[in-house]
Amino acid sequence: MPRQRQGMTCGKGQPWETSMTGRFTSSSEVRREALPWGTLAWFSSPADTGARSLVVLEVDLKPEAGHAFHKHPSQEEVIYVIEGEVEQWVDQEKRMLVPGDSAFIGPDVVHASFNAGKGDAKLLAILSPAIGEEGYELVDVEGVEPWASIR
Repeated sequence: MPRQRQGMTCGKGQPWETSMTGRFTSSSEVRREALPWGTLAWFSSPADTGARSLVVLEVDLKPEAGHAFHKHPSQEEVIYVIEGEVEQWVDQEKRMLVPGDSAFIGPDVVHASFNAGKGDAKLLAILSPAIGEEGYELVDVEGVEPWASIR
């Protein structure tokens, strides 16, 4: 018997255009995006669940790789370390984070996350508010000083 998604109120259009009461998502339904430095697993975004205020994703960082310096102009973010050791930058401050540690990043604050261990690192990233269909706005600044030479 096929699994049905429950909790979505009837409506027309895209998920982000409907009223949501809640939703279960199995791991096989999670949208995954492979990037050169790791993988994103989108647990909640306007496009995936219809969420309007919240974006939740799991980030897997490959060894010796990371999500280089960037910012989210209108979004706050919390990064929570699930597994591994992470070199976390918030503005020009660097901290080493381990499982159970977290970082809060305010809107328009430059930040970066790099895997500092030998194995994979896993993070949970929560952003608010959701912006646009993907729920996510990003400005890459890794080629701009001081970010180009800070590390």
